[in-house]
Amino acid sequence: MLDAANYTPRLRELYDGTIKAALKEEFGYKNEMMIPRLDKIVLNIGCGAEAVRDSKKAKSAQEDLTLIAGQRAVITRAKKSIAGFRVREEMPLGAKATLRGIRMYEFLDRLVTIALPRVRDFRGVSGKSFDGRGNYAMGLKEHIVFPEIDYDKVDEVWGMDIIICTTAKTDAEAKALLKHFNMPFNS
Repeated sequence: MLDAANYTPRLRELYDGTIKAALKEEFGYKNEMMIPRLDKIVLNIGCGAEAVRDSKKAKSAQEDLTLIAGQRAVITRAKKSIAGFRVREEMPLGAKATLRGIRMYEFLDRLVTIALPRVRDFRGVSGKSFDGRGNYAMGLKEHIVFPEIDYDKVDEVWGMDIIICTTAKTDAEAKALLKHFNMPFNS
């Protein structure tokens, strides 16, 4: 178990040491609290049609996401019935986890340094996936790029959504923040 009182993630030390000063100089902030920072990272695995046919798929996705996130993932359920997709209300459809604090910085570190370089034919992530309010969303086609997942024990390869929420007001500020964290943008 990590002792949170004595442990600071590598990326948090980088942020406090150099990134804050660089962003303050780059954007001319007058106040420390105006400097953008990471707020949370939301991870999501949607099982889709497989979960409709087999309810154990959502449980499998939850277990895999729990390994990746380092904390217990929550099963997501259908909000309403859709007959065309054979979905009933409250049917399990996937899993999600919201990371904050130490786990958020550790996950971002593993994503940038280990997982993204393991993606097949990787040429960087899109620099256009910002929402206009400083949040960045990206998707992975295979969750098996994370070292926590044992490839031999995986019954199904899931796609995965990763949303990085920041306190930045604009996309330019958020992109600058993520670039300082070595996010490999292709544009």
